[in-house]
Amino acid sequence: MGRMIWWFRLAIFILLGCSNKLETDTQVLEQRIDKMEIVFDNLSEKNEEFICIFTEEEKERLQKEAIEAAKGCMDLYQDVEIITPQEEYSYIKIFTDEKRKLVVERLGEQGKISVSENHNMENYKKVITFYQNYCDGKEGMITIFLVDRDGELSSMTFLYRNKQLQSYHIRIGWKQEGIPKIRTVVINDLNEIRLTEKGYFIYTNKRTGEYSSLREYFRVQPMKEECRRLTEKYLYGLSYVNYNMLVTNWDSENVEEILMPCMFQDIYRIYTGENFRAEHGRIPAEVCEKIMTTCFPISVKQLRNLYHYDLETDSYEYEMILSKQFPPFGEVVDYQENTDGTITLFVDGVWIDYNSDCAFKNQIVIQPFEDGTWRYLSNVVEKIESYDSMIEESK
Repeated sequence: MGRMIWWFRLAIFILLGCSNKLETDTQVLEQRIDKMEIVFDNLSEKNEEFICIFTEEEKERLQKEAIEAAKGCMDLYQDVEIITPQEEYSYIKIFTDEKRKLVVERLGEQGKISVSENHNMENYKKVITFYQNYCDGKEGMITIFLVDRDGELSSMTFLYRNKQLQSYHIRIGWKQEGIPKIRTVVINDLNEIRLTEKGYFIYTNKRTGEYSSLREYFRVQPMKEECRRLTEKYLYGLSYVNYNMLVTNWDSENVEEILMPCMFQDIYRIYTGENFRAEHGRIPAEVCEKIMTTCFPISVKQLRNLYHYDLETDSYEYEMILSKQFPPFGEVVDYQENTDGTITLFVDGVWIDYNSDCAFKNQIVIQPFEDGTWRYLSNVVEKIESYDSMIEESK
C-alpha cells in the first residue's frame, strides 16, 4: 500500500511539473485533467472493491461544467492578490467573507447549487429532492459547488446508481488575474448519505485521502440571518471537547470551574479575529487579563490563581490545544433580548461524527458592551441522545 501511494505521488509530481508547458485555455485544461484522472482511476482500480459508476461522458461533462461555472465568476477574482510560490500551487492571500457571498450568489444565479461556510445554500431544494429520491430507491445525480474560506472552488457530485453511492470531487484553483484551473479530481465510494431533520446533508466516505475526511457535510436548510450573525460573533471557534465552557452549567458563582488555561487561544481568536502567537511559550499578563476579564465574570486575582502566572516575567504559561477532526460545534437557532440588556442564545450542538444535528442544547447568556466586546455570563446545557458516550469516545 505504501509503495502504491509513493508511485501515486510521483505521478502527480510529474504531471504538475510539466504544467508550465501548457496553455490556459479550456481545451488544454481538460486534456491535463484527463491525464490526472487516469492516475486517480488507476489507483482506485487496484482496490478490487472499487467500481467506478460514473461514465466517461459524465466525467467529461462534469469537468467542463466546473470550469464554465468558475469562468462565470472570474470577474469576482480580478482584484484579489494571488500568491504563486509555485505556479501550480497558487493561493489567494485574502478572500473576504463578502467576496465568498458574492461567488455563492453568482453560482446560484447560474442555476447551480452553491454554498459556503456562514452563507445559506443557493437552490437548496434540489438537494432535498435528490435525497428523497435516494430514500425511495430512485437513481440520481446532483452537484454542489462549495466556496472555501480561502476562495478555492470545489464541485462535489453525488451519484446513486445500481444501489451504489459515489462522489466525484473537482477542486479548482485560480491563477493570476482570476483564471480558473482544475487542480485535482477524486472519485470516492460512499458508505451512506443522510439529511438530518434540521437540514444537514452528511456523507460518509469509505476511504479518506488528502482532500477528504471520514464524514463531511453541507448545511442545506437556510438559517435566519440574525442567528447566523450571532453564531459567527459569539460561538464560531469555541470547543465542546477541549474545555468545559459549553458542557457544564455555570454562572458567576462557579465560573472558576470552567476557566482552563488551554481555552485562551480560542477566546483570543474570537475576541481579536486573529490567531495568538506566543513568545517563548508565554502570554503577556496585560493581554491575557484584559481579554479574560472582559469575556468572563472573573477578577485578575482569580485568573492568577487559576492560570500559571509568573510574577518575575509578568506573564502566563501558554497551553496549546490539539485539534480534533469534526468536533461538535454550536449554532444559534433562536435568541432572546432581555430587559437588562443581555441576550440569551438558544444553541444546538451539531456533531457530524455522530450524524447528529442536536447532540445537546445550550442556553448561553451574553452581555454586549458598547465598544463591540462582550462577556459570557452563564451557560445551561441539556444533554441529548448518547452525549456522554460521544464525549468519551472523542477523547
